[in-house]
Amino acid sequence: MIGRRPLIGGAGLGLLGGSAHADEPDSVVYPRHESLQDAQVGYIQRLMFAALARSERRYKPQPSSLLMVQSRSLIELGRPNPVIDVFWTMTNTERERSLLPVRFPIDRGLLGWRIALVRRADIERWKHVRTLGELAAYTAVQMHDWPDTEILRANGLPVQTATHFPGLFTMLARGRVDYFPRSLLEIGPERDQFQHLELEIEPYLLLHYPAALYFIVAPSRPRLAADLSRGAGAAAGGRQLRADVPEAVRRRAAALQPGPVPDPESAKPGAAARHAAAAQGAVVGAEALEEHPAP
Repeated sequence: MIGRRPLIGGAGLGLLGGSAHADEPDSVVYPRHESLQDAQVGYIQRLMFAALARSERRYKPQPSSLLMVQSRSLIELGRPNPVIDVFWTMTNTERERSLLPVRFPIDRGLLGWRIALVRRADIERWKHVRTLGELAAYTAVQMHDWPDTEILRANGLPVQTATHFPGLFTMLARGRVDYFPRSLLEIGPERDQFQHLELEIEPYLLLHYPAALYFIVAPSRPRLAADLSRGAGAAAGGRQLRADVPEAVRRRAAALQPGPVPDPESAKPGAAARHAAAAQGAVVGAEALEEHPAP
């Protein structure tokens, strides 16, 4: 365990206008995502390609012509004629009402292990934060449409939001908020990207709640969702893909402070899926606090 104080706890081939030939691959468009906002995008795309390659149907994955942030991608997926077919994100109840989640945790549940970016000048004051109540005296920052925002608020933690991802780092640097919780997979590259803002990784606290990245598919593509579901688990078991996430985590965790790393294999596929129904209760040390369902 990381040496930190845990706080939170067979249909035929689809044709377009009948003009395609049966031996042509089926196009699968995914959003051309801002790499800054998705530090593990390389692994996710390799997993998606490998999963689709295991299907009996031939697929041709290709990026969208435009850059898309998370909110735009989700809106597109829900439209009658979406310009993309699949996206990857954390799930919640609202998203599952209109979209098709693929029940496989892409990141093996590591999205829920959170460390904070803070202002470098404020590092020392964080060593005195020992309880969830004490953390509630500070304000976090998140994107307005992230499920994490409601999770943190449901656990009594103040959160300010923004609609522009790079603006989150600027808000932190200018003192409008106190900390920016990011996953173990994301925080290293983001700290390096924003070195000019004098932000640093807070070394004392670890937040955790059940969370995972899933592929989310347009409702018009149930066959695609089924093929991803069948192929993702087998593809992730391949030697190289199996090593990608754990090695990345260990590398980044070692740069934070010595100690063991959460075992990605311990994240069961169903654990994060249950998070769609309600935010999980916070845990301070070994003491479980009352669960607070998400609004």
